[in-house]
Amino acid sequence: MERSDSTFKPALMLMSGRAVAFAVTFFVPAVLTRIFSQTEFGTYKQFWLITYTLFGVGQFGLSECLFYFLPANPKRAGQYIFNSLVMLGVMGGLFAAGLILNASRVARWVNNEPLTAYMPLAALYLLFMLMGTVLEITMINRKTFRLATVTYVLSDVLRAAFLILPALITRNLGLMLMGAVVFCALRVVAMFVYFRAEFGNELRFDTSLLREQLGYTIPYSCAIFIQIIQQNYHQYAVSWHFDAATFAIYSVGCLQIPLVDFMFTPTCNVMMVQMGEHLREGQPHRVLLVWKDTVRRLALVFLPLVGLLVVNAYPLITLLYTSAYAASVPIFMLWSLSILFSVLPTDGVLRTFAENRWLLTTNITRLVMIVALMGWFIFKFHLIGAVLITLTGMLLAKVMHLARVKTLLQVGMAQLLPWSSLGSILLVSMISAIPSVILNAKLDVPLLILLPASGMAYMCTFTVLALLFGLLTPEEKAAMKRSLYVWNRRSAESRRQAGI
Repeated sequence: MERSDSTFKPALMLMSGRAVAFAVTFFVPAVLTRIFSQTEFGTYKQFWLITYTLFGVGQFGLSECLFYFLPANPKRAGQYIFNSLVMLGVMGGLFAAGLILNASRVARWVNNEPLTAYMPLAALYLLFMLMGTVLEITMINRKTFRLATVTYVLSDVLRAAFLILPALITRNLGLMLMGAVVFCALRVVAMFVYFRAEFGNELRFDTSLLREQLGYTIPYSCAIFIQIIQQNYHQYAVSWHFDAATFAIYSVGCLQIPLVDFMFTPTCNVMMVQMGEHLREGQPHRVLLVWKDTVRRLALVFLPLVGLLVVNAYPLITLLYTSAYAASVPIFMLWSLSILFSVLPTDGVLRTFAENRWLLTTNITRLVMIVALMGWFIFKFHLIGAVLITLTGMLLAKVMHLARVKTLLQVGMAQLLPWSSLGSILLVSMISAIPSVILNAKLDVPLLILLPASGMAYMCTFTVLALLFGLLTPEEKAAMKRSLYVWNRRSAESRRQAGI
């Protein structure tokens, strides 16, 4: 088993692996908007909205709890993992049955009766997706980071292929969704093969350990249940007030950038594993170092990403989804600000300290505010209002989380965050937008040329300024040099093979 005591290296490996599949998964909706009508695309987006809402709730903390139990008791890993797997299958079966029995009712809730026909597929997809959540989490906890990276890449690429190919061949929404179900079923089969090879007879059900897991997951799952409702409430509210075509406009504006999850999730996971080990070894002072280092590294990625997206919102949306979705641009510009909250992985810290009740309290407070004000914001600001109140809820939750993290780490506000680094990164991110703004205003070229040119101008400016201002550590600079060396070497080899 490969081992690493560095937070940066394993997180970078996982982030790089997810980024490889980024381009493929990011362009899936763009392809589908050119195959299906706005109403069909809106139906597709509602299918995923319902499925992933139930997916988040149905996990019941049974997969995420492994980040708490496996570092603390690695000798019982097989039993913990199998307990989670079995219970996730049970939860998936219950939710799947609920979807099938209430298919027409669910479709009416989102104001789209044709969605009824796709609920059986949603049920199967949900079942297999829930069971598959244990796979990469197990690999990360066992510090087989390279294998986890490969698994992330293959899963994302194959998921995209099983969606796009049926859509291109059949142009039938139902057959495309069936392809997604087949992929998830194959992934579950591969997971069982891996677990049997990795754990053998240790992979067995243990009721005593299950009681420990449920003691952790019940308050955590309640917090997650509330969190998922308030995270997705704005989309359900828009579905309720508008038709499927308008929802398609809104959902494109609320575009989820896969790069955010690809980088945030593995970084947060590695942070939790490192924190758990330090707490187990009686080194709580090192937890603060891990937290601040993680925040700084996430800021180096997400702050410039927000600037890049806001500046290039119009060419990005119209290039990906055609000018038919131009009305999504202001929604997307505002929604991009939600990425800023990913700089602070407070949920990971609270889960490491088993502060699940505080998560629940925060999420209830946030949900009450969103539900109480959503109708007024939509009435006052139309589709933009749904985004505004959702961002306000995110801000409230993050402030409450930071207050609790400050207490847990026993530090003052001055020591809680790397304020100097955050300020410098924010300033550099804002300055880096200037060349992109000029290019977008002055260049009269096709979007396919303008968008890469503007993006490269932003990233090159940010990179140069980051180096000049000393925002990168020696370790990060060395990693960049290694990446450039490998890229240049491969380019030279390709030229030699081509006879250039």
